Amino acid sequence: MFQHKLVGHPALSMENLRVAIPALPSDHVKYSKGLLKNGDDFENASVQQRNGLSLEETIESIRTSDSYIMVRSPQVHDSFGSLFRELSADVEFLLRQQMGDRPGLLIAPRLYLFIASPNSHTPFHIDRNSTMLMQFRGSKEMVIFPSWEPKVVADADREAYAAYVNTKLPWSPDKDVHAQRFDFRPGNGLHIPFMAGHYVRNGSEDVSISMSIIFNTPRTYGQLNALQFNHQWRGLMRPLGLSPTPVGGVDWRDSAKSNIWRARSRIRRSLGMVD
Repeated sequence: MFQHKLVGHPALSMENLRVAIPALPSDHVKYSKGLLKNGDDFENASVQQRNGLSLEETIESIRTSDSYIMVRSPQVHDSFGSLFRELSADVEFLLRQQMGDRPGLLIAPRLYLFIASPNSHTPFHIDRNSTMLMQFRGSKEMVIFPSWEPKVVADADREAYAAYVNTKLPWSPDKDVHAQRFDFRPGNGLHIPFMAGHYVRNGSEDVSISMSIIFNTPRTYGQLNALQFNHQWRGLMRPLGLSPTPVGGVDWRDSAKSNIWRARSRIRRSLGMVD
């Protein structure tokens, strides 16, 4: 947990969001019903769990319509540009403190914006990046799990998720024994580690507005490649009754898998092949 000083920032006001969100490219904005449940396919909720409203209607009625809006890369709108640059610089500074003063520590940073009706529930899912999440309005309970615990997400499921093959993660309430819970209110920030499962319950008193800056580092980017390597290799080994060693345990082994996967991708691109 950490504290941020961005409450009241004009980019995050409802007045600006009413203008900025509809102005973004349509593929940057997804919206759905808000009362989802663990076990639902979060990444495809905008298709599978429609709320029956237009985007503009959803924004205007967000207080009462049981809706959830997720915005990818709002920084392409002028009102978020300087905020994105400042947050990126802050995160890069923190990474240099932890990992040494060298270039290339902050990989593919971008913002995500979340607006949700009271009592909305974001289903259990994992992310393919590290996340710094900040709350601006309303409250929520953040429920976060250890990144590499196979009792929370099985190795094969994590690999398929990393490879964009299956985004509907199995869920059962007994997983909650592994969770940490955080009361999340305006001014609070929270680091969600790479591949850490999590779900969210919004409070009943107000609309929730939160924003994250997501990113990878050389280590997490390598682990993402290694997970994709494992997913393909698992399919080849299954007929032999074998399975690959899990990612997240030994850095040199993850790095070797990552290097092989990246070399494969370069070769396929050079041959005009698409995965």
